[in-house]
Amino acid sequence: MTQPSEEEVILLQQGARAPEAPEGSEGEGDRQPDIESPAKVMRIASMARTLLEEVRQAPLDDASRSRMREIYDTSIKELAEVLSPDLKDEFMNLSLPFDQETPTDAELRIAHAQLVGWLEGLFHGIQAMLFAQQMENRARLEEMRKSLPGGHEAMAPGEHHGQPGTYL
Repeated sequence: MTQPSEEEVILLQQGARAPEAPEGSEGEGDRQPDIESPAKVMRIASMARTLLEEVRQAPLDDASRSRMREIYDTSIKELAEVLSPDLKDEFMNLSLPFDQETPTDAELRIAHAQLVGWLEGLFHGIQAMLFAQQMENRARLEEMRKSLPGGHEAMAPGEHHGQPGTYL
């Protein structure tokens, strides 16, 4: 059995089931991943978290606030490009534009905190979904082991039945 590469990983929505179709079957291209580029989302999240710390630590002048707004707007645009349509809609509803040309320090802090919070929630949801899929796959594997000919219960790797005799 081969291990999937990073490009083959499909993130399912919470409550969705893993596809049952074998590899190469028809309909495989119909799946829409929730996140097309997880690495890009991680980089943007890391940058947003760092910028939030910068905004919290020191007051910003007009030029800095304008630049922070540009970075925020670019981050929103870049994230929207890699999210599935339903996540994109949710994300865009939460990321409202600034009222003024140059936002205040407080507006920047709130906007960046909201962005970081949403991304952290997304990551926690992905982790929970992956854990649930792993547990489901583990349960399926145990069922398959139990149904093996001979009716042997599943054994842990390295575990042996107490059968007498020498192996030569």
